[in-house]
Amino acid sequence: MQVKIEVSPEHTPPRAVIYTDRITPEIQRALDILQAKDAPVLAERNGRTFLLSGQDIYMVRVVDKETRLYTKKEEFSTRKRLYELLDQLGGGFLQISKSCAVNLSYAESVEAGFGGSLLLKMKNGLSDYVSRKYLPDLKSYLGI
Repeated sequence: MQVKIEVSPEHTPPRAVIYTDRITPEIQRALDILQAKDAPVLAERNGRTFLLSGQDIYMVRVVDKETRLYTKKEEFSTRKRLYELLDQLGGGFLQISKSCAVNLSYAESVEAGFGGSLLLKMKNGLSDYVSRKYLPDLKSYLGI
């Protein structure tokens, strides 16, 4: 991919234009990065409130109607719903099931599961199955 950056006072606010004949995995990753919002997420643990960056979050999972955030070594909870977090965190996150989304930067491996599903393993040891509904999105991101 060719990249060109022009720095000039007349380019306010900054904007990005991509000329392409089709959306390739490489283009999609660039779009995800450019569209990332990365606003901090308020999360709680042991009665304390923390501000987490999207870069710190590996996985978001809904367990017993509670939204949980997983970082490299810790688990937090938040009052936000999964769809609200996905909107806030931006393009680096992908929903892989009705109750789970992952930061694709921290995906480690994919294994074949039962019935044609895939098991997505994260670098922090967590894993979850990719449901059939969300499988095409993951395959597109991976370029499969």
